[in-house]
Amino acid sequence: MSQPVDPVDLTARLIRCPSVTPEEGGALVLLDKLLTDAGFTCTRVDRGGVSNLFARWGAKGNVKTFGFNGHTDVVPVGDAGAWTHDPFGGEIEDGILWGRGATDMKSGVAAFAAAAVDFVRETPPENGAVVLAITGDEEGDAIDGTTALLDWMAEQGERMSACLVGEPTCPETMGEMMKIGRRGSMNAKFVAQGVQGHSAYPHRAKNPVHAMARLCDRLASHVLDEGTDHFDASTLAVTGIDTGNPATNVIPSSCSAMVNIRFNDSHTGAGLSDWLRAMADQVAVETGVSFEVSIKISGESFLTPPGELSDLIGRVVQAETGVTPELSTSGGTSDARFVKDHCPVVEFGLVGKTMHKVDEQVPVEQIEQLKRIYRRILEGYFA
Repeated sequence: MSQPVDPVDLTARLIRCPSVTPEEGGALVLLDKLLTDAGFTCTRVDRGGVSNLFARWGAKGNVKTFGFNGHTDVVPVGDAGAWTHDPFGGEIEDGILWGRGATDMKSGVAAFAAAAVDFVRETPPENGAVVLAITGDEEGDAIDGTTALLDWMAEQGERMSACLVGEPTCPETMGEMMKIGRRGSMNAKFVAQGVQGHSAYPHRAKNPVHAMARLCDRLASHVLDEGTDHFDASTLAVTGIDTGNPATNVIPSSCSAMVNIRFNDSHTGAGLSDWLRAMADQVAVETGVSFEVSIKISGESFLTPPGELSDLIGRVVQAETGVTPELSTSGGTSDARFVKDHCPVVEFGLVGKTMHKVDEQVPVEQIEQLKRIYRRILEGYFA
């Protein structure tokens, strides 16, 4: 009988693959071999210069199928000289595994891959399937990553009945939080076009800075909502205002500003886009300064209502850690925003305190514990 897969060793080997987004770095090649040797059918679903891996164990068709989703790409290391350990060394010291991706999220991928391999080898479900959908484009533009996998699955008639995304979800303590939804995210850029003039004769100019300040104040002062049953209140932040004007005695001809909105399920990206444009139009009428508005919606808000999937994960996490996880929708975006259109999806993973930081690290015991949690979730799902 094959030896159980060591998730700590697998995480370390994945860290040694320099897969800074969108580089594959050897990470998916490593996983492809591991999964193929365990009886999974693996397919590379590369698109737009991005590497992705789809792996299935079990019959394809109308069978109960549990899926895991995650990513092997990582953010850049930043100042390599500031690291106390090689960011791509995968070194273990005093029970801590160091390296870029240790938390976000090569450990999560290693844990669910190891759990899935051991599960199908030791207790294979008679009429079920396990799918792993792993992308190399979560930290980048996220255009040709999980979306490419889901597009390919639709073309091939592949389905997941439920999916667990292995992103870090716990703020401080292992087991304290799972994500059953995420806020939507969108960015808007405003460019105000006025008339340049001498600052001593402001009546002869149309000051775009004054118009932009008025618009930004109104946007920032507006209360979008008071929150909903499962979401905190939506937020709007002005993230930049710029004129590119070095002169103190010149009213510039243009001014730009950027705004980020994180919104709950009482809004849509389209509805907020209409509101932003209407506010700009209102200030344009008042000031005579014109506005150009460009908007990018990174993802809509979504919610997987509490039910069988979150109940199962909650029971397993509580049994393994002694902590009952909070059902949360906090944080930024994740690839769950794409999976939610395919099947019910919940996120659960490690403590994320060091993700994206210099000296990213994870206790090896957390990786081992996460594998046990994922294995028990599989057992419970197919029980």
